Amino acid sequence: MGSKETPCRARTTLCFLLLFCVSCKCSASEFEITQVASLGVDASPRLSRKIPDTLFGIFFEEINHAGAGGIWAELVSNRGFEAGGPHTPSNIEPWSIIGDDSSVFVGTDRTSCFRRNKVALRMEVLCDNCPVGGVGIYNPGFWGMNIEDGKTYNLVMHAKSPETIEMTVSLTSSGGLQVLASAAIRVPGGSNWIKLDQKLVAQGTNRTSRLQITAKTKGVVWLDQVSLMPSDTYKGHGFRTELISMLLDLKPRFLRFPGGCFVEGSWLRNAFRWRDSIGPWEERPGHYGDVWNYWTDDGLGYYEFLQLSEDLGAAPVWVFNNGISHHDEVDTTAIAPFVKDILDSLEFARGSAESTWGSVRAAMGHPEPFPVKYVAIGNEDCGKENYRGNYLKFYNAIREAYPDIQMISNCDGSSGPLDHPADLYDFHVYTGSRALFSMKNTFDNTSRSGPKAFVSEYAVTGNDAGRGSLLASLAEAAFLTGLEKNSDVVHMASYAPLFINDNDRTWNPDAIVFNSWQQYGTPSYWMQKFFRESSGATIHPITISSSYSDSLAASAITWHDDENSILRVKIVNFGPDAVSLTFSATGLQGSINALGSTATVLTSGCVMDENSFANPNKVVPVMIELRNAAEEMEVTLPPHSLSAFDLALAQSRLVAEM
Repeated sequence: MGSKETPCRARTTLCFLLLFCVSCKCSASEFEITQVASLGVDASPRLSRKIPDTLFGIFFEEINHAGAGGIWAELVSNRGFEAGGPHTPSNIEPWSIIGDDSSVFVGTDRTSCFRRNKVALRMEVLCDNCPVGGVGIYNPGFWGMNIEDGKTYNLVMHAKSPETIEMTVSLTSSGGLQVLASAAIRVPGGSNWIKLDQKLVAQGTNRTSRLQITAKTKGVVWLDQVSLMPSDTYKGHGFRTELISMLLDLKPRFLRFPGGCFVEGSWLRNAFRWRDSIGPWEERPGHYGDVWNYWTDDGLGYYEFLQLSEDLGAAPVWVFNNGISHHDEVDTTAIAPFVKDILDSLEFARGSAESTWGSVRAAMGHPEPFPVKYVAIGNEDCGKENYRGNYLKFYNAIREAYPDIQMISNCDGSSGPLDHPADLYDFHVYTGSRALFSMKNTFDNTSRSGPKAFVSEYAVTGNDAGRGSLLASLAEAAFLTGLEKNSDVVHMASYAPLFINDNDRTWNPDAIVFNSWQQYGTPSYWMQKFFRESSGATIHPITISSSYSDSLAASAITWHDDENSILRVKIVNFGPDAVSLTFSATGLQGSINALGSTATVLTSGCVMDENSFANPNKVVPVMIELRNAAEEMEVTLPPHSLSAFDLALAQSRLVAEM
């Protein structure tokens, strides 16, 4: 996809060169211009307003293997053999056996040395003349391990054997024929478990590799908590670097975690429990997420989410279970232990290193507190029988212990006052593209007093969303311009879901798609980059005049980079017609500097176009310089497009505002 600018008419006309469906190129001047519009921006200080610093962030939910097999870089699936349940013998999937029943016997028992996860694997080698490669077990990870030439992988496992046994640990191709790395490990005889560490350096690349643990001599060995991590995780914190880089590019101001429905559970017994997700990874029992139907070892736990928030420079938003799942509820008369549990979670995050739970955090490597200032009391539970009663118990206890924490209700307050105290309220919307586009004015009539809105989940879904279409992203962009305009009552917003592993497409669409070694952003991901400077910026009123205005949405902000003060005007053309737009700006208190001014457009030849592994850049923004940028200019908006004009303001403006 390419672009260029061409001068047109007496004033500045900007024409985008776009690559369309059949690989034919046509300039904007070749569009059949059937619509005209004018857009005015009044940037005078008296009409301007600061946008909250927290307006746009991200929401992470453990769905679609977003964490397990996703941003959490652990390569072994079911590393503790707990996924088959507490009763033995149990299913060890996805572990499989190398050899037949005459050469090796593999089962599970409850002899692990770890108190909270007692299941261990017992492997008995039966053969005298074992095959050349040995017999044993292998783990394919999450649809194959990505092993790359020259990289180091850190293997940790726990083992015991009554007699000394020599074993081999290897990284191989999916069929075991290509050996990428291999090392001999000795398990000394005795009754005690020992921890074994081994670095494996890959001598080749294979995207669908597996970990093998084999032996060639008779003997019995128990194994538990087998972990394989790449050595190059983000900041050494266990996150997949390339996926975190995509999050950093969004400049999120907050991170809402860990769900979603994942927090609730279909049943409370399977809800996310923060206590079970902290401490040494070997001690974490893991749990089955019965809403999205897969096992997580909870290596990505409460502590790791707090660490991720810090790494991203984002405010943590802790969504906790309030005693309610999809199918069962705790009566308010019995909710006190749940309230104490959450108070303990806040002490873990915010308490001093000498406090009971703060000391646990410090022992994990973070003596300084995490600045948790937002908590959501439940998820989508407003209509449940015990929600209001439970909510008030949590609210009152947290307010007393942590008066600065902002509490988020599940009940929508956009069209009427809440019947309970709250600092913010959740607003979730999943709908078709036309419906979401029309919702750009949703908060226009919301009361300016009372709790603020947290649009914590929004997205276009259904047939016109596909697996992430241009059409969906345009409707979402229009909706966000409305949130900017109403940011006096909307303080936070995040798209959902954030991630999807291409092998587990439970929920479509999503912002970022990945497999074991590739990743790309959907148009909805790229759309969010148009809004990444909005948090903390200044919003200006705009006017649009056109008979086509029902297909247009726009906003104008002023933001600052390292060198300039920049007026950004975003315009969504949701319709099928090109638009000749006359743009003007007043009240700037300074002139527009063409040097550093740019225009960026997100569009494609077909409104249902999507990105893919085969063509990850089919729908991505294209940027050009605006050498003739001015306070008044004419621009052509392509059909079905999102355009942003970044107009650098003269240095005098920047100095004046400082």
